[in-house]
Amino acid sequence: MRIEKSAIDHHNQPLLTDHMHRWDSLATTLAHPESVIQKLADFQVAIPSWALGTGGTRFGRFGSGGEPRSLEEKIDDVGLLHALSRTAGAISLHIPWDIPSDPQGIRARAAELGLRFDAMNSNTFQDQPRQAFSYKFGSLQNEDSRIRRQAIAHNLEVIEAGVSLGSKALTVWLSDGSCFPGQLNFRKAFQHTLDGLREIYQSLPTDWKMFVEYKPFEPNFYSTTVGDWGQSLLYVTKLGPQAYSLVDLGHHLPNTNIEQIVALLLMEGRLGGFHFNDSKYGDDDLTVGSIKPYQLFLIFNELVEGMDTRSMHHGNDLAWMIDASHNVKDPLEDLLQSLEAIQIAYAQALIVDRTQLAAAQQANDVSAAQEVLQNAFRSDLRPMVAEVRRRQGGALQPMGLYRAQKVRERLIQERGSTTTSTGL
Repeated sequence: MRIEKSAIDHHNQPLLTDHMHRWDSLATTLAHPESVIQKLADFQVAIPSWALGTGGTRFGRFGSGGEPRSLEEKIDDVGLLHALSRTAGAISLHIPWDIPSDPQGIRARAAELGLRFDAMNSNTFQDQPRQAFSYKFGSLQNEDSRIRRQAIAHNLEVIEAGVSLGSKALTVWLSDGSCFPGQLNFRKAFQHTLDGLREIYQSLPTDWKMFVEYKPFEPNFYSTTVGDWGQSLLYVTKLGPQAYSLVDLGHHLPNTNIEQIVALLLMEGRLGGFHFNDSKYGDDDLTVGSIKPYQLFLIFNELVEGMDTRSMHHGNDLAWMIDASHNVKDPLEDLLQSLEAIQIAYAQALIVDRTQLAAAQQANDVSAAQEVLQNAFRSDLRPMVAEVRRRQGGALQPMGLYRAQKVRERLIQERGSTTTSTGL
């Protein structure tokens, strides 16, 4: 289904007077509001195909009904999110869950909705139907060369699919590792993985990037062969200039200083992309900003400072994506909330007084530095984010319009109440 522009205009009209009053009041307090508005408008976040269905845990899964049954329906759902928010202008596919049977048709369908294809994601953490060899004991790290060859071949197929869709990046996340001491030789596992990544890297088109994503645990609990940002950085520096580390907020041990990791990867020119979610204990994949909104702001503070230092374009030079798999919420509502949380945190980082912050840091004035950051974080920039949506033809209150249009109910009528999104 689609939400027509007329429905968005009808939704916005009774809210417009109050919104403009709030926005005008806020704009007078900001130094360069139009500059921030433009950066927010340029900042598009990719929606992963797997986030459009209800996630689950090893204890169970509780579907929401109306889930997309095909790649075409996934694209339609992302188009719906983009129509409402005007900041979900890309989709990230997971292969083999989303193999396009008609790449040109799929590409045209996405373009009609204002969408492009972000990084392609390979999958060697699951065994697929008719797969020759199992990844039970790892893929690229595996002692069996036939299994390593199978994993390499899969990644090359993912690149080929991405080229047909106009994608420009490959994300490799490996669940390879061990659950018990002595299960594998750490050095051999690293070298096998590096050799496989090198072969994949050598097949990249010249205008592509490879993102090496890290995670400290799960599904392996004793060791992970790409376990942290240091190991990811080690791989990508050995691979070459088209290889970058990818940061997923949930792929860190509790209380890790993610903002420092971001700053250092940017400094080294090796930060390639970012996966947004939130967590309380581990890789919880909760709604962005729902648990640690101040941490999200601090991460964006380092992203903005680091990108500006390197004269990077905020919207284009890094890959931005939500990576969520929620268990109890309407997936589309969750994504709308995440998109707004990202825009708010980014906007707050954009209004940080960099001159004052630098002066406080230079003078070792700890309290002043804290005040600069917290003044920006405590600023209510929701009217600005809504104004960006309005100017681009989106909804002033996306969640309100989503519910008023009874989108989930209509999707259930169209697709059924027991559908399961492909790949989940």
